[in-house]
Amino acid sequence: MNLIDYGRIVIQRGWIAVLLAVITAGAAFAFSQVVTPVYRGSQTVLLVPSRSDLGLTEAALRLINSRQAYLNSTLVAAEIINDLQLDTNPSALLGDTTITPNRDSLAIQIDVDLEVTGDGDIQLINQIVSAWSQQLIDYQNELNQEARQEDRIRAQIQDNPRVYQIQPDTDIYTIIGGIGGLFLGVIIIFLLEYLDSNMIRRRADVENMAGLRVLASVPSE
Repeated sequence: MNLIDYGRIVIQRGWIAVLLAVITAGAAFAFSQVVTPVYRGSQTVLLVPSRSDLGLTEAALRLINSRQAYLNSTLVAAEIINDLQLDTNPSALLGDTTITPNRDSLAIQIDVDLEVTGDGDIQLINQIVSAWSQQLIDYQNELNQEARQEDRIRAQIQDNPRVYQIQPDTDIYTIIGGIGGLFLGVIIIFLLEYLDSNMIRRRADVENMAGLRVLASVPSE
């Protein structure tokens, strides 16, 4: 096939790909409007040594994984459920929570992902994230009672919780839907061209199949 053939295909059948792209993009956009959104609450807790010497800083680095292990517990999740009177179970709450230690900044990031149906749910995410952070702070303070003042490692909140939507991303959904529909349309076009390849419709088809030049043609009417 030469460029003229490709141009003919685009002119004759290109509307199929464009139409499918519009339909799938519209369907993806509509889906993103009706699906229940998922929001993430995020907060960071810092581990701050009482002094800045290498020994205590190294101790904090060694402890950060154990603090993550402490939070990754259904026992801690159960305490949060009881405190906030949540309608869930410890395993489910723990499954919605991600505890990520950062050894470079001596910090532990707490992320909670929940479906949101109203403003009250957003406020609830804020409360849950704060409760997780407070659990770590209380635990570290309890351990500090057994250590000398100069050997203590404090746990403190870096900033207020941030709550933001992570799903669905309407723009991404729409773009992916449009691209998917476009590719589907291209596949259908080439399939139609393949099915029509053995049918003689134009003078060029005769010349290509027979290898002869057509001198004249008789109208079918």
